[in-house]
Amino acid sequence: MSGAGSIVAGMAGRYALALFDLADETKALDPVASDLARLTALIRGSADLARLVKSPVFSREEQGRAMDAILARLGVNPLTRKFIGLVAEKRRLFALLDMAAAYEALLAFKRGEIKARVTAAHPLSDAQTEALKDTLRNAFHREVKLEIAVDNNILGGLIVKVGSRMIDSSLATKLNKLKLAIREA
Repeated sequence: MSGAGSIVAGMAGRYALALFDLADETKALDPVASDLARLTALIRGSADLARLVKSPVFSREEQGRAMDAILARLGVNPLTRKFIGLVAEKRRLFALLDMAAAYEALLAFKRGEIKARVTAAHPLSDAQTEALKDTLRNAFHREVKLEIAVDNNILGGLIVKVGSRMIDSSLATKLNKLKLAIREA
């Protein structure tokens, strides 16, 4: 996949790119993405599973058996199962969440999507969400996938992060700027 090197980097990126290429060849991009998303949610939701994945105390065999049992129970795609088995065998499970994130980034790139992280002072209505999506779609000329969080501390407005760009139109930031301007005067 050309241009992928700028999207993913490091060991996790190399693993994700290899999985992505295999999934693309076997027409399993979406099933693998779904498997990785479910597994990521499971790891984040279970302290014991997170410890299994990150701790060097467990042997590669123990990690491999445990992950295989979990994946069998989840009924994942055979490619996902083989990939996780290889990752466990190579003692790289500690980077599994990063691999999943890199895979998601590669899939978004292939689809022409960008991810925008939005922080709002209160939950956005469907109309506001659609208006924001349209604005970002027009600005970046790509399909936008929103990840919305609510933080009352920003008082009002939005903070939008797209890649390395950040647009902070929050009331809290504007008040801080005003406070600094008054101190300087």
